[in-house]
Amino acid sequence: MLENTQISILGCGWLGFPLAKHFIAEKSTVKGSTTSADKVADLKNAGIQPYVFTLGANNNADVYRNFVAESDVLIINFPPKRVEHIETLYPAQIQEIASHIRFRQKVIFISSTSVYQNTNDWVTEDLVNQPEKASGKAILAAENILREKLQNRLTILRFAGLFGYDRAPGRFLANKKELSSANAPINMIHQDDCIRLISAVIRKNVWGEIINGCADVHPIRKRFYILAAKKLGLQPPEFKEETTVSFKKISNLKSKMLLQSTYKYPNPLVFVL
Repeated sequence: MLENTQISILGCGWLGFPLAKHFIAEKSTVKGSTTSADKVADLKNAGIQPYVFTLGANNNADVYRNFVAESDVLIINFPPKRVEHIETLYPAQIQEIASHIRFRQKVIFISSTSVYQNTNDWVTEDLVNQPEKASGKAILAAENILREKLQNRLTILRFAGLFGYDRAPGRFLANKKELSSANAPINMIHQDDCIRLISAVIRKNVWGEIINGCADVHPIRKRFYILAAKKLGLQPPEFKEETTVSFKKISNLKSKMLLQSTYKYPNPLVFVL
């Protein structure tokens, strides 16, 4: 049950804000953080207790403590910034908030399938991670910091590419040229399914786990993004002709079995056809 649960959401943006409203509808008490004072009114109007801070910006130790204090669950939900020193900055930000997590508090870390390398096959949570990009390396380092500190009080949700509502996939690659991986299967998950999985972790008390979140169907990259752009009336992307392809297909089987959950949007193609 989520009723009377106290939840702190670090990062009330595209996913965190509707997630917070979902929990409030379930009679939970929610604290939400933002880096912008302009968003405070929106958070208050939604019934969210607002906290404004930027990790690493200055000495906000008291703010961090108050944000985390008395919460049953902390949801860490902010991606690493695309900066040159991402591999050191992001883990340091996670360490900063982790130092204020109290004994017995549970944590959900919103991670990414970018921690997985391309295998040209299905990828499960058991794969030994060898991230290929700096962002993936930064996220994996953050995961390891939290796993060492929290152990069985932590569940990591590794989400595939996020889409839904105002994040229309047709805008991602529109008008781009000479794109690679035309025939690679893609991995995506709708905002609503992210919220369903996060909620299920808490309702079913599933801790100490790493769980992938990804739609059932993996459309081919070229077809999907051309259709997506056309549906919005945008110039479709153009892809290079390639004889080889490098990819990974994210398995969601564990999420279905462990959380006893189905996906509201199992096929991303329905949004572009």
